[in-house]
Amino acid sequence: MRLSLVLLASGVLLAHAATTSLDGIYALVQRQIPQHVDSFSFSLIVGDGDSFVISDSYSGGISVQCTTVSACARGLYTYVTQYGGVDIWWTGSRLGQLSSTLPEVGTPVNGTAIVPYRYHFNTVTFDYTAAFWDWDQWQAELDWLALRGVNLPLAWVGYEYTLIQVFQEVGLTDQDISSFLSGPAFQAWNRFGNIQGSWGGPLPTQWVDNQYALQQQIVARMYELGMTPVLPAFTGFVPRALTQLYPNSSIVNGSQWSGFPAALTDVTFLEPWDGLFTTMQKSFIDKQQAAFGENVTHIYTLDQYNENDPYSGDTGYLASISNSTFAALRAADPEAVWMMQGWLFFSSESFWTDDRVSAYLGGVSGDDSLIVLDLYSEAQPQWQRTSSYYGKEWVWCELHDYGGNMGMEGNLPVLVSDPISALAASPNMKGIGLTMEGQEGNEIVYDILLDQAWSSTSINITAYTEAWVARRYTVNPLPAAAQTAWSILSTTVYSNSDSNTQATIKSILELEPATSGLTGRTGHHPTAIPYDTNTTIVPALQSLAQAATENPALLDVPEFVYDLVDTARQLLANRFIDAYNALVSAYSAGGASAASVTAAGAPLLAILHDLDTLLWTDANFLLPTWLASARSIAGGNTTYADYLEYNARNQITLWGPDGEISDYASKQWAGLVGTYYYQRWETFVGYLANITASGAAYDSGALGSQMLAIGQAWDAQTLSMSTGVNGDAMSVVEGIMQDYI
Repeated sequence: MRLSLVLLASGVLLAHAATTSLDGIYALVQRQIPQHVDSFSFSLIVGDGDSFVISDSYSGGISVQCTTVSACARGLYTYVTQYGGVDIWWTGSRLGQLSSTLPEVGTPVNGTAIVPYRYHFNTVTFDYTAAFWDWDQWQAELDWLALRGVNLPLAWVGYEYTLIQVFQEVGLTDQDISSFLSGPAFQAWNRFGNIQGSWGGPLPTQWVDNQYALQQQIVARMYELGMTPVLPAFTGFVPRALTQLYPNSSIVNGSQWSGFPAALTDVTFLEPWDGLFTTMQKSFIDKQQAAFGENVTHIYTLDQYNENDPYSGDTGYLASISNSTFAALRAADPEAVWMMQGWLFFSSESFWTDDRVSAYLGGVSGDDSLIVLDLYSEAQPQWQRTSSYYGKEWVWCELHDYGGNMGMEGNLPVLVSDPISALAASPNMKGIGLTMEGQEGNEIVYDILLDQAWSSTSINITAYTEAWVARRYTVNPLPAAAQTAWSILSTTVYSNSDSNTQATIKSILELEPATSGLTGRTGHHPTAIPYDTNTTIVPALQSLAQAATENPALLDVPEFVYDLVDTARQLLANRFIDAYNALVSAYSAGGASAASVTAAGAPLLAILHDLDTLLWTDANFLLPTWLASARSIAGGNTTYADYLEYNARNQITLWGPDGEISDYASKQWAGLVGTYYYQRWETFVGYLANITASGAAYDSGALGSQMLAIGQAWDAQTLSMSTGVNGDAMSVVEGIMQDYI
């Protein structure tokens, strides 16, 4: 232990810590490592920032001393991973496999976070991934976050409960409010002011109440684990009826979003200099503090212009908006800190000129009063062009994973170097965080960034990957082929330096069929593959399969089976492009016949069949899991369950009543590939064969109408398929390798 560290006197406040009680950390050990509940001792010490010391205790256990409760959790994680060789994954916790005799530490180990904030969550993650999570899933998530050192998570669940009360106080009727609130799978965009209302029916009171109860559990657990939850505030987005109730108030309408009809977008906005805004803000935060406690947090998320341009571009107007917004926050909470996502400065870059960004941010007094999440730092950082957000605090974030798409992609070299260089260049960079839209797959790219937040030098990717694989695949001996697979992936697929194909790679099989415009896309939702499948995915899959042959115990490791299936999934997704190109060529060739087109479409449909068969072999790739989670919330209320299932189905398919952003949140899930995607592509092949036979012209409008009808019919169905795993992953993968390599 460093001589400068001394025991903390009771009552001394810790920077960036929600609590000084260590009860939550002991409870974490009880949940995750119950056989060692008496083997770990924790104590708070004085020191700078978030730091810990792990050492052997005199009693034969492990001592973790820390300056904050969050640092204690990170210290525990450092021990179990670096010495115990176990970890906690999205596929489940393996901490229970920690050996009965704890390995000794030897020389005490120090750890210090390089930034005060370690942030987690995008506003939309609460819908793309966590829309239908229950408390058990949230507990696992929060333990995962705590152990990795996250201390500043977003806590958005149950927002509507308090908002409805505030709306009722200002005279809005239940009908007014119901016409404004969006469905359970689309609430993030209602909170952003992108959409209003619901195309699946009004938001049930039962949903509102249950989500609020869940939020109470979430916030309490965050607090216990030493985190500072970022709670919502009143944004200013209101039902249209407020304009009739308060005709003299400053109320404007926002812009249209993503092609939605006016009834579902152009959201009404109460400008924050209006006294009514301050009244509603104070009421909202007062209610929230009464529910969760006055000192649980003073940081509030508030996004006014996410893909929604301001009413005016005048710099004075923009400065007044932010100044008045912050004044209302401080009127409600004198210690309030405003947090906002910086996505708008990239997505609407033509509007947000340097002068406008400067005016808007400058309207908030004090550089420590506003935290900006530089949402897409790994590919499209905005902190440089905004002069480090003109002095405001900001967080270097990894966006990734648009809509929860599942393509394998990442840029490990940037994740271990750019946060370090940004920190050196920008003193007001105060955090590192994950802002993925969906929390699926590609786990290594998220792990390494959170670990980089605890390393002042760039992590060595080769050494990191080897250690990561060793504890991910907890078998002895671990075949060298397993390490070979990840050596290939980490240096190719996960070292993607092409800025035009970053964040996610969407497979064209998930897109509405067409004869052009699907392949080679770059930018947002790219479909171009930035690597050679035959020299990356193929040898990686072969190596994983070889490893399982050498040590079959790997097939009992959930994370290994997941990676095996995921890599085979990516192979089939990439091979689909070749089959699609062959179909289009056959259709376009002179002298094409219906038979030749049908024959050319057969391999494409075979890939979809084989992909669906593959995905059924692993519990992490099942559509029924998503649908059953939605339905389970309703208990025995079938009508409510059907409503929730419609929301779940529509989000991953049409995303809107008429396919407004169709396929944005597409997934490669068993049951989805074999029904929805298969039907669309089978219809497409049949359509091309029919017009070839008849000599009719290709009609994209007519084809689009067929696809919309397929989507609407699919969304209206209710769960009728098996909800369990079907088939043996290794056997199916071996068949795929034989057919597609």
